[in-house]
Amino acid sequence: MRNNGSVMSDTASMVSSSADDAAAAFRVRGLTKVYVTGEVEVHALRGIDLDLHEGEIAALLGPSGSGKSTFLNIIGGLDYPTAGTVWFRDHELTAYGEAELTAYRRDHVGFVFQFYNLIPSLTARENVSLVTEIARDPMKPEDALALVGLAERMDHFPAQLSGGEQQRVAIARAIAKQPDVLLCDEPTGALDSKTGVVVLEALESVNRELGTTTALITHNAGMAEMAHRIIRFADGAVVEMRANETRRPASELEW
Repeated sequence: MRNNGSVMSDTASMVSSSADDAAAAFRVRGLTKVYVTGEVEVHALRGIDLDLHEGEIAALLGPSGSGKSTFLNIIGGLDYPTAGTVWFRDHELTAYGEAELTAYRRDHVGFVFQFYNLIPSLTARENVSLVTEIARDPMKPEDALALVGLAERMDHFPAQLSGGEQQRVAIARAIAKQPDVLLCDEPTGALDSKTGVVVLEALESVNRELGTTTALITHNAGMAEMAHRIIRFADGAVVEMRANETRRPASELEW
């Protein structure tokens, strides 16, 4: 893994060297993203080298503007890099065109964002069904909602659900197509800590039951304690990466 001008801990170096032995869901090499507005260049990512392992929960930490969301958007097929390569298993995403990226997002990736983006006129079950109707190998909407603890709320409309329940519907919608990868950008950012823990428990359950590779963006170091690995971003670079030897269940987290 490149230093990118930053000093990484000895622990991070050991994790990086052992990563070659783990199955990689993503292999990212030299990933660079530069946004140009007029004569101004903003370097969102600066030559990142990173693997995300199959079946892990990886917590991506760092302040606003550190490159976390840009990284997630690129590996999720929502954006193109300026330079570098991204491999998903044996597929080079950075060689894909728009149609291929659309198929990749549809068949392999589930997204969970800070805002739920549910359709108000549809019940929880119907919101999830929107995905299952077009997915390649979906689970039943009822099963997806049960997995996130909403078996008794599936016929309620969003306005009848709390914020945490709405976010769990969004998670059920993302996982109902049984994606290989779940990409979460501040999924508890709009929630209080108690409700946020319930949402994190849902993500934990999905990872445990389905083996879904999960990347979780957060500003909150406390939330990262549930992850298998913690990856810290700063100024468009990865500045620390370490295995979490003392993972805590989401139910025990505090922030």
